Amino acid sequence: MATPGSTRRSFLATSSAALAAAALQRPAVAAARPPARSGKQKILVLGGTTFLGPATVEAALAKGHEITLFNRGKTNPGLFPEVEKLHGQRRRPRPDKPNDARNPPQDLKALEGRTWDAVVDTSAYFTGEVEDVCKVLAGHVAQYVFISTLSVYKSLEQDANPVDEQSPLCECADKYTLDLGKNYENYGALKHYCEEAASAAFPGKATLVRPGYIVGPRDPSDRFTCWPARFLRGGECLAPGDQDNDLQFIDVRDLGAWIVHLIEQRIAGTFNATGFDGRISTAEFLHTGKGTLNHQCSFTWVDDGFLEQNGVSAWGEMGCWTPKAKNGHADNQRAIAAGATYRPIAETIRDTAAWVKDGRGTGPWRAGMKAERERELLAKWKAR
Repeated sequence: MATPGSTRRSFLATSSAALAAAALQRPAVAAARPPARSGKQKILVLGGTTFLGPATVEAALAKGHEITLFNRGKTNPGLFPEVEKLHGQRRRPRPDKPNDARNPPQDLKALEGRTWDAVVDTSAYFTGEVEDVCKVLAGHVAQYVFISTLSVYKSLEQDANPVDEQSPLCECADKYTLDLGKNYENYGALKHYCEEAASAAFPGKATLVRPGYIVGPRDPSDRFTCWPARFLRGGECLAPGDQDNDLQFIDVRDLGAWIVHLIEQRIAGTFNATGFDGRISTAEFLHTGKGTLNHQCSFTWVDDGFLEQNGVSAWGEMGCWTPKAKNGHADNQRAIAAGATYRPIAETIRDTAAWVKDGRGTGPWRAGMKAERERELLAKWKAR
């Protein structure tokens, strides 16, 4: 995943007219690039066992590519029994913790002396750990695909101004810190420095992918999943903010397939990896969910100020919502020009709902509003 916990920040679309105009001026991905690779590609995936990793591996296997996974062998070890698995430890030991089984020494030996066409790094958060991996892989891998985040942008969640791949990036005092911060305040800056490390080690051969909210089946964060579950429950739903507020997210399967496409086409550069090729409003999203899953839903629209006054957290307690005044847009025209495509949101909603019923299990929800809290806020809203 590109962002841990509830810290993922969203960037939402501008008007459809503006997007249409931008589409006519999509920048070239690169002035020139090597010809597309043909045949089976050897792809190393660092991580690869949760959410985006499996989606990328599945997309690559479906295209006939050869996959190697490198991870600790601790998370979902039974996944993909048909692929090669290398075990090791990319994390540096934390100096403030005991050096024991919970804080093991770094071990990259399994990667030494091997060659791959591309590496997909889904699991990096710290600058030095990217540098360590790059030292082992440089000269042995033709392309480094680094999964970054839209959280690298300074203006994220500060205002509604749009950002593109050249917008100012976050910084922090120590680029080598191993501390994300109590509220993940270092997260965006450290991803920025990880990008720099990958680009320095693979000049002209680094692909920096900056997703926003990644959604769909198997999402462990529940930030999007809470809405398909809410549609299934039916009844009166608290609808957040302005009906015409914009949404941007990307289905994990679309992102995984596009990452494979970037490798096949040998595309380097920096890309905002979020939807859509067009504009989707909050109202369109909610009514699509209703029409797809349960017509026994009704919507009571509650404004941003009320939600903020009552301590409702964006993309935490209230999924798929950011106050309009802070709702920036991440321009995705470079990604679209580089082959990114997006399935209908009805398909993402439907398939996520199916996973809620058959695959998620009954564990506690990490995001989404509890039914009692929703009823209380609706009653308070109506009694103003």
